[in-house]
Amino acid sequence: MNRKDILQTKVGVLGGGQLGKMLALAAGNWHLPLFCLDTSRDFPAGPYATGFTEGSFNDFDDVYRFGKQMDTLTIEIEHVHTGALQQLENEGIRVHPRPAALDIIKDKGLQKQFYAAQGLPTSAFQLFEDTQAVLQAVENQKITLPFVQKSRTAGYDGRGVAVIRTVEDLQTKLLPGACLLEDLVDIQIELAVIAARNERGEVATFPVVAMDFNPEANLVEMLICPANIDPALAQQATYLAKAVIEAFDLCGLLAVEMFLTKDNQLLINEVAPRPHNSGHHTLDSCYTSQFEQHLRAILNLPLGDTRLHTPAVMVNLLGAAEHTGPAFYQGLSEILALPGVKPHIYGKATTKPFRKMGHVTVLGDTVEAAIAKARQVQQQLAVISNL
Repeated sequence: MNRKDILQTKVGVLGGGQLGKMLALAAGNWHLPLFCLDTSRDFPAGPYATGFTEGSFNDFDDVYRFGKQMDTLTIEIEHVHTGALQQLENEGIRVHPRPAALDIIKDKGLQKQFYAAQGLPTSAFQLFEDTQAVLQAVENQKITLPFVQKSRTAGYDGRGVAVIRTVEDLQTKLLPGACLLEDLVDIQIELAVIAARNERGEVATFPVVAMDFNPEANLVEMLICPANIDPALAQQATYLAKAVIEAFDLCGLLAVEMFLTKDNQLLINEVAPRPHNSGHHTLDSCYTSQFEQHLRAILNLPLGDTRLHTPAVMVNLLGAAEHTGPAFYQGLSEILALPGVKPHIYGKATTKPFRKMGHVTVLGDTVEAAIAKARQVQQQLAVISNL
């Protein structure tokens, strides 16, 4: 495929949220036609995609019709109709990530079994059909408190995860349906590495990031790059991310979330085969953003330079608690007066408690300076309802 052909490639994205929007903005730099499929063109990607098709990425016919018009098809969310993707791949449409791998990744039980089969390090786990099976296993002392319960499918943005510490939690917090139970790992910190791979098998990784979670919403509240860990551990995390993307035989991006335990062991938590929240800072702090890198990878282009040129902290803008309604960004003018502060507003019309409404990249001469400024952003900026 020559350069002219590349710039005429029609790229389709299943999903029209903020990741679709940022992919469309990256494609716009090359004047590359990018199209989105989602239920409403009012979603964040709507004004920025070359074309927007209203439909469901969980419906076979909608996905198939949309995909037949594309040269290359990718995703911004895992929970799509993989049967339609498989049919499109069989008919010669380039589909990344490949549907067979996506079927494993979107089922967290299959994902954990994959790591075990591949000899990749992860925490101990058990699979259960439903809540009753979990309660019976506790009663029979086959599992002991505390543990983490994850729904096998449909978990997203902090949903589908419950930490069960007490007998009372068993009655009030258990999630319904098929699930996996993991040991509650004693960790120092949670890390993430985003790896990219193209069809030629070239792999590139972004620098390791450290993640700080909101305990109430189980969402990343702050991300720090580079992570303050021993260089040898950072190298191990990078090697592990490369091993995982190669094991899945994926093209595109794979965000690999990891636990660093108290005894300095790295364990894979879970992965996402797409641009990811843990890579948003790359828009402002790396020579190549994760969104451009995803396009490079799925189009089998040379992978971009992933080096960090400026220390960065990313702050997620979550909808304020007890605020539901038209979104208002209180304090936006004030944080725009701070040097090195780069807000990215997703364009969601309605805010809800803990809904991802945007993010702010904070750049600094040092990580410590960026963290201090990020704390100021957290104090001054809030997403509230304008009602």
